[in-house]
Amino acid sequence: MPIKTYAAIDVGSYEIAMKIYEISPKNGIREIDHVRRSIDIGTGTYTTGKLNYERVDELCRILSDFRTFMDGYKVVGYGAYATSAFREAENATIILDLIKTRTGVLIKVLSNSEQRFFHYKGIAWKEEAFAGAIKSGAAVVDIGGGSIQISLFEKDILVSTQNLRLGVLRLREHLTHLDIIPVNYDSILNELIDSQLSVYKKLYLRDLTIENAIVVDDYISDVFNRKKKCADKGYTSKQILKELLDAINTTPHSELSKVLGVPEQDIILIKISGTLLLRIMNIMNSELIWTPGTTLCDGVAYDYAEREKLIISHHDFEQDIITCARNISKRYRGSKRRGDTMEAICLAIFDSLKKVHGMGKRERLLLRLSALLHDCGKYISMVYLSECSYRIIMATEIIGLSQDERIIIANVVKYNHQDFEYFDSSIMKQDFDQESYLKIAKLTAIFRVANGLDRGYKQKFRDIKASLKNNELVITVDTDKDITLEKGLFEYSSHFFEEVFNLRPVIKKKRVVSKP
Repeated sequence: MPIKTYAAIDVGSYEIAMKIYEISPKNGIREIDHVRRSIDIGTGTYTTGKLNYERVDELCRILSDFRTFMDGYKVVGYGAYATSAFREAENATIILDLIKTRTGVLIKVLSNSEQRFFHYKGIAWKEEAFAGAIKSGAAVVDIGGGSIQISLFEKDILVSTQNLRLGVLRLREHLTHLDIIPVNYDSILNELIDSQLSVYKKLYLRDLTIENAIVVDDYISDVFNRKKKCADKGYTSKQILKELLDAINTTPHSELSKVLGVPEQDIILIKISGTLLLRIMNIMNSELIWTPGTTLCDGVAYDYAEREKLIISHHDFEQDIITCARNISKRYRGSKRRGDTMEAICLAIFDSLKKVHGMGKRERLLLRLSALLHDCGKYISMVYLSECSYRIIMATEIIGLSQDERIIIANVVKYNHQDFEYFDSSIMKQDFDQESYLKIAKLTAIFRVANGLDRGYKQKFRDIKASLKNNELVITVDTDKDITLEKGLFEYSSHFFEEVFNLRPVIKKKRVVSKP
């Protein structure tokens, strides 16, 4: 297979960057060029809620230059992604269309969970080092302009991920508007940070041992890696971080910019990023810092290579998403046995209908997540279970899922119990497009049948198999239990399935008596 040349563009809050890669099954991913341009897009969004048109003009000029650059390398594909500066802007849709018209570059705005997942994949690119870093307790601390994401690992397993609005640019703007005298700057900054971290600590850090902080940012990582402050394999210590912050407080910024090799205006951003990292490490009692030096562009390229089957990933990212869902369910007292049973039934039905439903691997994952999260709402209300489950899912980030995918899962769970609304109703048209609607309908139909099979919450079946025979979906259950309740409720839950797939589901009991 020939080498493919790919470009990844990161339209960040404070900088736009493009990396060009050569990707092949033999040599993997190789970066061949890296272009960066400073442009403060985020400040306007974080202060006024809108993107500044002067900055947009500048952005269009940069993207036009990038386009010429890509043509010179004869790239076969590119991915251009914007993050929180666009995500939080009221006029983002108008600006994106303007950019596409003027430059020909199509920019996709990432949800926070998608953005952090790309960063996560960028780290995983360094497979051996990444595996070693998360073997013991580790936290991926992803520091952006508008927010930070903290993802906790325990024994190779992703146990939680949480977003906090403590981004570097956002904090800088808060401090600017407070009109603080220099002597109080550090104490006010710490207070702003600690007000959120104290809550985070109570909710997510109980009984966890976090030895390593894996840092993804545009400031601290760059300083450490370029000035060789990292020891072997990119590791450095909390003590080195403290020394850097002390130097920022005691050395004129004009001198420090020369020493560090960064623009003078970046010193304050390095200070804020470093302070954030230090406060996080303090509440985790961690001492080691790993700065892999990867960026969003690296994660985008890794994702492209993976989707095009140009590389084989040794890390199971899908399992990370599933583990996150399991931990969310656990937080809201969801039944693990019930979730596992629903997952098994749903997947058996989904796999038997491959030639009928026309959905793929990604929709299969969304169905699994729906099964694991279907009863989280009972933590709030047993009466309004479906609506509360919907609200929890919509309000909870699941790393690696887009906003649209989270909407699909939330609606599958919601319409498990509520009457299904049809697309012709104005409410449905406002919420999602026709393609997403059809996915919701199909997954809901499968989910309702699965729910009918375990309506008594007794997990009566040892094994479940599903197969298509003529115009029937035959579900064979292996059990020695009385399933009168399941059969009675199954008929009610199967009506919508028949409507969606034009197939009649039937239960066939394989085992009648118990084994001695």
